[in-house]
Amino acid sequence: MDVSDDGISNNSDNPTFASILDQYVSRRGLIVGGLATAATTYFALSPAASAAPTGAAVPASPAATKPLIGFTSIPLQSGPMPTIAPEYRYSVLIPWREKLDGSGESFQYAGFTADQQNRSIGIGHDGMTYFGNERGGLLCINHEYGTNEHVYGRVNAASAADVQLSQAAHGVSVVAIERAKGGWRVAKDRRNRRIHVNTPVAFSGPAAESAFLRNAAGNPTLGTLNNCANGYTPWGTYLTCEENFNGYFGTSSTAWKASAEQSRYGINAAGFGYGWHLHDPRFDVSNTAYGNEANRFGWVVEIDPNKPKSRPVKRTALGRVKHEGAEVVEGKDGRIVVYMGDDERFDYIYKFVSARDWKTMVKKGVSPLDEGTLYVARFNADGTGDWLELSTANPLLADRTMDWILVYTRLAADVAGATKMDRPEWITVGPDGSAYVTLTNNSQRGTAGRAPVDAANPVAANADGHIVRWKDANNHVGLRFTWDIFAVSKDVADAGGQMYGSPDGIWADRDGRLFVQTDGTQPGGSNDQMLVANARTREFKRLFTGVKGCEVTGVAVTPDRRTMFVNLQHPGDGKASVTNFPEQFTGAAGPVPRDCTIVITRRDGGVIGS
Repeated sequence: MDVSDDGISNNSDNPTFASILDQYVSRRGLIVGGLATAATTYFALSPAASAAPTGAAVPASPAATKPLIGFTSIPLQSGPMPTIAPEYRYSVLIPWREKLDGSGESFQYAGFTADQQNRSIGIGHDGMTYFGNERGGLLCINHEYGTNEHVYGRVNAASAADVQLSQAAHGVSVVAIERAKGGWRVAKDRRNRRIHVNTPVAFSGPAAESAFLRNAAGNPTLGTLNNCANGYTPWGTYLTCEENFNGYFGTSSTAWKASAEQSRYGINAAGFGYGWHLHDPRFDVSNTAYGNEANRFGWVVEIDPNKPKSRPVKRTALGRVKHEGAEVVEGKDGRIVVYMGDDERFDYIYKFVSARDWKTMVKKGVSPLDEGTLYVARFNADGTGDWLELSTANPLLADRTMDWILVYTRLAADVAGATKMDRPEWITVGPDGSAYVTLTNNSQRGTAGRAPVDAANPVAANADGHIVRWKDANNHVGLRFTWDIFAVSKDVADAGGQMYGSPDGIWADRDGRLFVQTDGTQPGGSNDQMLVANARTREFKRLFTGVKGCEVTGVAVTPDRRTMFVNLQHPGDGKASVTNFPEQFTGAAGPVPRDCTIVITRRDGGVIGS
């Protein structure tokens, strides 16, 4: 969501990734301009970085005689309909407003109500996970946001009904899907449900009972919103991540002033213009009865897709930031490790390590996401890095309480000395244990009065973004890591010029492919897209392009990887004059475009990306 590039809340003196990278490059006698070779070659790491990923450990493709990425890379495009490589085909699934009852019908846009939205697919399709097989299963899908103008056709919220409809459009859908003769479709299933801003939720973990989460009004804990990227656990649950929650809070009071804690999370009087505070006191930051309501958002939320009556649980041990995603891997001794990015300019990368092996914890009825240690990343100029502990055991935080550290994680990370990054977005872990993070962009990097370039953020006025790779010591649980730059977006080119800008979504398959999705300015004003990269050679090919005004986001696959689900979010920015997708484009008189999921298959039935 590009709106997060409009603000900066980190005014700490912590080093920036760009200044680190400048030193990193200088130590090797390189110049920043030499990063143009990053698409095809690795940096030569120092002896201290001996554990850095090399790509050699990436398993070969099942068909060793074929190229890892064998499809035809397609040109950029800027039209009102998607395009896909000729070896592939796509179809449309679960557009906004499709009913959850399996009828295949959708509620009409005119007269659409909050009650109807609660019984249909939400807007702003984003991160998702598929729990099933090649014939069918459950798709858990985030609904990040929809503007007032898109949801109900007006810029300003005129009534409580307007606000309730907007609130119902956000959140998560759990929906059963099945492969039928005519393609994938919604199945009638008791587990189909919507989770939104007014759904009862629970808090768990070290800060669950914190006074920072209680309101004078005594109101129950409700809701999840601005659900961006995602994750899933080996015990079969879905993780949804709350990102730009600050934009739903505001006030009409001219006397209200944001506290230091509120300012660090970007909370202000105007918000993003939703106007929820005008008709719902929970979101009025000047209403002292709900003074801590904003602290109830910005968490990783666990959902059990198979238990439709269960409450989503906000796991406080993972900290409160603008969570972009939660990449879960099993580390040494069976401990769970969760990698997370905080999507704002000059914010940080985090990881959580469970206290014990997850199977033992689950067997004893303890969530592996409730007990463990939270860390924040510091990148060093020699190609190494450190995970800095965010707890009272860290001498820099010894005068704080654990609940303060978890509720105000950004401030704790400031104190700990983390490295400022260029909007850390999705994180994925490849088959050799290397982690990749997309850094979408940062137009303020290196500009007057802002943080300079550094080793891990090498581009001034970084309009196009880059991808950083690292590998932790001790099978993900170590406190040291080694890192390099996987790709600088502006330097990755094809025959037609620059291939992409603003990388956002990213997913690694087990053969060594990286699927990279974009959200932001593309070369020549083209549409957002999905590319496939070879993790070993850094070759990129363009598989899919979206429609004008959309974001391409979300990745889920069937177990055989022969069907992939991706999302088109806010096609045409909700304007029928730009696109009517998924309907054929007929212009402003046509239907309002609908966010939807795209089902991708190879025409020969092969593995996606091959």
